[in-house]
Amino acid sequence: MSQFLHLIAFDLPYPPDYGGATDIYHKIRSLHALGVKVILHVFLYKGKKPAPELNQITVETHYYFRRRLVNPFWGKEPYVVITRQSKALLHRLMQDNHPILFEGLHTTAYLNHPKLQHRIKLVRAHNIEHNYYKALGDAELRSWKKSFFYLEAKRLERYESILSAASAILSISPMEHAYFQRTYGKTTYVPAFHSNAEVVSLKGNGNYVLYHGNLGIPENDRAARFLATEVFPMLSMPCIIAGSHPSLSLQKAMSALSHGSLRANLSADEIFNLVQNAQVNVLVTFQSTGIKLKLLNALYRGRHIVTNGPMVEETGLDTLCRISDHPTEIAELIQQQFDIPFTEDDITKRWTVLDQQFNNESSAAKILNLLQQPINS
Repeated sequence: MSQFLHLIAFDLPYPPDYGGATDIYHKIRSLHALGVKVILHVFLYKGKKPAPELNQITVETHYYFRRRLVNPFWGKEPYVVITRQSKALLHRLMQDNHPILFEGLHTTAYLNHPKLQHRIKLVRAHNIEHNYYKALGDAELRSWKKSFFYLEAKRLERYESILSAASAILSISPMEHAYFQRTYGKTTYVPAFHSNAEVVSLKGNGNYVLYHGNLGIPENDRAARFLATEVFPMLSMPCIIAGSHPSLSLQKAMSALSHGSLRANLSADEIFNLVQNAQVNVLVTFQSTGIKLKLLNALYRGRHIVTNGPMVEETGLDTLCRISDHPTEIAELIQQQFDIPFTEDDITKRWTVLDQQFNNESSAAKILNLLQQPINS
């Protein structure tokens, strides 16, 4: 019997140009390869339009416009949840008894709906959302948006208990797995899905240092400004920061460096080319939430990796990176790695670790197994 699955995406997963979209798109692609017939439901916003490419890996794709509220500070429920309510979505879910996969707490408005009470309902936990939104508030410079992130964190923390209505929670990192298992039970660790089939790192040496990320996200802007003001000034080799929507403060900090350059709004292929040809990919974060897809991409495609502790905390990837939390030591690690050729042995070590922990086919098989379990088993 064919296995059908409703999958509710909080955002358009194509193109898979950031972490959340990447996890969703390659999850659908991997499930499709195992024969799962995915009925995809997508919330559109920020001017995004339907993607015909998704039709190749789904049996149906339905689109809904995300609601916009005049005042995001109003109400007790999380803004990210109430703006993703749709009567049309609920109606479609009620037309059959297929399992449902809710992508992120964002899409769970109908998780405990009485009409869906006897369905297999999985929730992909992309983060511990209240921790993630608090960290966004910590990193945000604009006072009104900082206030919104802190308020949303409180609303998400209160709301999270809706996960009790899930048949299973799919955690994305070992650290978050421990939290969800301790709090709700019924949690399965399913590593982040990604675009990489093999390690394609280049041997030899590159001639620059790279940080990349979506610079419009406060967390990434904070990390980039930290590197531009506290690490890169201690180096002399070319230092590049690449990503979309850089802040004015970041632009100013990079323009002050004679050996620094800022590459804004590049395509995914251009970013991957930069990652692959760098001698050192330096990746820092100030919030250890989820798993950073930029780290996975750098490990599969780049040469040496220098990170700080929160970037690799409880990921099992620390053996593949050089790690420090102090700017002077980060600069020293970059300097040390800059003259060391990347070798075939380095590539083999990487592949051994990554294929064991981040195999898309194995992760999809875990989900398929959960879909085929008896309800309330």
